[in-house]
Amino acid sequence: MHTQRLILAIAAAFALAGAPAFAKDHGQGHGKGEDKAEKHEQKEAEKAAKHAHKEQEKAQKHAFKEQEKAQKHAAKEQRKAEKARWRHEEHVGRYFTDQQRVVVRNYYVTNYGGKRCPPGLAKKNNGCMPPGHAKNIVVGQRAPVGVTYYAVPQPVLVQLPPIPAPGYRYVRIGNDIVLLSPQTAIVVDVISGLFG
Repeated sequence: MHTQRLILAIAAAFALAGAPAFAKDHGQGHGKGEDKAEKHEQKEAEKAAKHAHKEQEKAQKHAFKEQEKAQKHAAKEQRKAEKARWRHEEHVGRYFTDQQRVVVRNYYVTNYGGKRCPPGLAKKNNGCMPPGHAKNIVVGQRAPVGVTYYAVPQPVLVQLPPIPAPGYRYVRIGNDIVLLSPQTAIVVDVISGLFG
């Protein structure tokens, strides 16, 4: 009986000695689980914040692109409207004034006369153009294909009205000063008979 009590006492001592260790381990294990959960929640929150930031950046870029696209479209439509308005104002064939025609013809007659044409073409009084081409310059139509465009001298340019819009240009085609529209080469107006 004494031995039995001794064994029970030793067992109880071991049990008591092991209980705090077990409780401590169990407490620490629970703390680690909480730390893991907190870290996981923190990672998820960071992930969500990054995703939200990316989505916000994406939305801003998209909005910027759409705004840029709308501005380009508006500018294009404005240019188109200006061109259409200019066409509808019926400037075709009415761009040069009579006074401008007289001044420009006087300049060419005074400075060039008919001296630059070969004798055969000079007699035809068509500004050195082959006969077929001379007939083809028509206001409101395309300039003839294959004709040579000559630069208009600065003293003449200052006598002419400013070009109506970017891309329009003044050229001399044979015996005529021509205002050409951009890209299409439509003859907007003509000052003919430069060489008298």
